[in-house]
Amino acid sequence: MTTTKNNEHKKLNVPNLRFKEFQGEWEKCKLGTLTTKVGSGSTPKGGNAVYTSAGHCFVRSQNVGMGYLILDEIAHINDVIHQKHKATELKENDVLLNITGASIGRTAIATKEIEGGNVNQHVCIIRANSKVNPKFLCNYIQTKKIQNYIQSLQTGGSREGLNFEQIRSFPIPLPNIAEQNKIAQLLDKLNERIATQNKIIDKLQSLIKGLNDALYAQHGDEVMTSFAELGTSYSGLSGKSAQDFGSGKPFITYLNVYSNNVINENDFQYVAIKDGEKQNIVEYGDVLFTLSSETPNEVGIGSVYLGKEKVYLNSFCFGIHITNTKVAFSPYLSYYVSSTVFRKFIYPYAQGSTRFNLCKVDFEKASIKLPTLGHQKRIYSILSHIDCKMKTEIQMLNLYNSQKQYLLRQMFI
Repeated sequence: MTTTKNNEHKKLNVPNLRFKEFQGEWEKCKLGTLTTKVGSGSTPKGGNAVYTSAGHCFVRSQNVGMGYLILDEIAHINDVIHQKHKATELKENDVLLNITGASIGRTAIATKEIEGGNVNQHVCIIRANSKVNPKFLCNYIQTKKIQNYIQSLQTGGSREGLNFEQIRSFPIPLPNIAEQNKIAQLLDKLNERIATQNKIIDKLQSLIKGLNDALYAQHGDEVMTSFAELGTSYSGLSGKSAQDFGSGKPFITYLNVYSNNVINENDFQYVAIKDGEKQNIVEYGDVLFTLSSETPNEVGIGSVYLGKEKVYLNSFCFGIHITNTKVAFSPYLSYYVSSTVFRKFIYPYAQGSTRFNLCKVDFEKASIKLPTLGHQKRIYSILSHIDCKMKTEIQMLNLYNSQKQYLLRQMFI
């Protein structure tokens, strides 16, 4: 590979890092000019009730990772339903893009395994034409340039997601097809390693989940309480516009809450907070929940803040400051709110049709069952030990992702 000097890069439409056999500027294109299809599907009438254990794969947002597919729990539909959704039939090498919810921006390539399947309304099919290698395109969508653009559309205002016009307008700098192929081949190897590492982490997460549920089954009905009795609730940021985000004070994002059962001092974003401005502050041990989403499964996802830094909270979430420490051990609650029992408990409080919101008042008053304080601490000790092993594997994953991000920054414009 060769490295282009920064002063040359400013003058030429070329990347910083390039295979030495390629020269010349990249062409400036819009994604819409590189595709034969940009569109999403819909959920079959009847929802989960019509899913089967075999048949045509039905791809939902949870099946699309960042650069890889997650097919362990993929749904299936029968041929009759598939024929009704024929317009969204998948082809091998389609680019899949999540366009709503907390996983917005995640993208992966459709493999032979899901060819002939369908997607729901939260996943967009981008079908490349002959001008672009779909794997090159998929990798470019993963760059900070496109990911930041996607997130900028979701900050401070509504979380309606991406529309097809916005997707078609993505700026895609394009080299010749031979250079695209070589870049895609290099990144493919790294994507495969990342996918393998994710599977290792998934197995550890499954172990924690199974053990968490088993230990709760033994001790979970020892204390009757409610979140209203455990502490006081508060809302996230209010009165903010898109211009307020980007610098200032740290705040916990919707994605932080959605993706982590424990939040420490990392991966914060920033918001302008004026001196004397009244905004609620997140404290150590606070339990945080997602408040609103496009799907009921993403409502009421919980996490616990175990950091010491003064931070704020995204407006699409709310928090509960735990004051009754004789009944609840906050670190344990990070496992409780991700347990199967709790997820079943909170699901009925997600109300809506096209958009779902948590009925917060009813949820806080509803009775919950917890282990005794002593058992909470013991369960936390057991599960956190496995978590330490998982964190080591996550560090390895982060290393691979850092390598990938470096290549994405340097090999793309």
